[in-house]
Amino acid sequence: MTFWIIATIIALLATAPLVLVLLRARGSTADDFGNTAIELRVYKDQLVEVDRDLGRGMLTEDAAKRARLEISRRMLEADSKKDQHTTKDAALPLWAALLVGALVLGGGIWLYTVEGAPTYQDLPLKTRLAMAQEIRETRPTQAVAEENAPASPPLETPSPEHLQLLDQLRAALATRPDDLQGHTLLARNASVVGEYRDAYTAQARVIALKGDAATAEDYAALADMMILAVGGYVSPEAEAAITQSLARDAGNGTANYYAGLMFAQTGRPDMTFQLWSRLLSNSAPDDLWVAPIRGQIEAVAFAAGERYTLPPLASTASPLKGPTADDVEAAADMDAGDRTAFIQSMVDQLSARLANDGGTPDEWARLISSLGVLGDTSRARAIWSEAQVIFGPDPTALATVRAAAQSAGIAQ
Repeated sequence: MTFWIIATIIALLATAPLVLVLLRARGSTADDFGNTAIELRVYKDQLVEVDRDLGRGMLTEDAAKRARLEISRRMLEADSKKDQHTTKDAALPLWAALLVGALVLGGGIWLYTVEGAPTYQDLPLKTRLAMAQEIRETRPTQAVAEENAPASPPLETPSPEHLQLLDQLRAALATRPDDLQGHTLLARNASVVGEYRDAYTAQARVIALKGDAATAEDYAALADMMILAVGGYVSPEAEAAITQSLARDAGNGTANYYAGLMFAQTGRPDMTFQLWSRLLSNSAPDDLWVAPIRGQIEAVAFAAGERYTLPPLASTASPLKGPTADDVEAAADMDAGDRTAFIQSMVDQLSARLANDGGTPDEWARLISSLGVLGDTSRARAIWSEAQVIFGPDPTALATVRAAAQSAGIAQ
């Protein structure tokens, strides 16, 4: 209601001058007194010039007389214009002026009803907070979201061999439901190839088997897989996993990022900005959540009414994935042939990435360690030789790779 009162007052103030102008008689004056005075001064100056020219002998007495008569005639003409009366056009009737004003005012109201939002309600802070809470409490569950939302694309294109090995792992776990390492391996690798529903199901089993020993990372990984399974939507079930992660480690980066995303999706950009700005200031440039936060935080700050300038980001090499020590350990209970093939698949992917894009000392060390586990010492030795060339100028980096080479038995 306050809006309409203010808008009506502004509209009336804008229309009133138009009505007053229409009611006022409009006059036109035949003589411009300012121009007449200037014209008379010119003629007087001309008379003085005539007398001056006569004294110099430049004009004869008759010529001077004729010039004075002509100038005097023009002065009389100009002076006579002062006696002309001002003429005025008749003013509009009151009803006509008010009609024009009403048309202008009504036209403005009609335009607003067509192009504006006349039924939009005031949204004080209390109302907006209540609306956000309602959105949060009534948002779709994980199961409903999975029926309607596409999953996120896989982190990498899986090879047929990799998918076959995952099927074999599922079959093995069907007879060993309490195999913690097997479920850990399934959750991690199913997520990599984009099978997120199987991944979070396996991760939930990992948490159940660990019980009270489940870590913040375990719950953050569960939330991550659930959110990826529905293309980035944070369901109530994913929020519960986030809450469990933050209860164990309030600084967990993955959980804090997804908590901010949840608030953004439920109408609380202010909470999102608080979480993300703090997380961004405490993160390394290559942390996985840094890029998505930097791509969205300025829009979030604007929606939250915050003045924010995105700080520059130091360039860093993109992280490359490969088999970790946990992957190798988790594969230990598989059949010898399946375990070797599984690790070999991950090693080949890491090796191809390092050859094409390079990587960190830790990734080179991981590749050498994995080749050592596979018993491929000749290939591990070749990778070690290449690493010495690449990291030779950096003793610290070289020491990291050397430690892996020593563990693989190919370096002193």
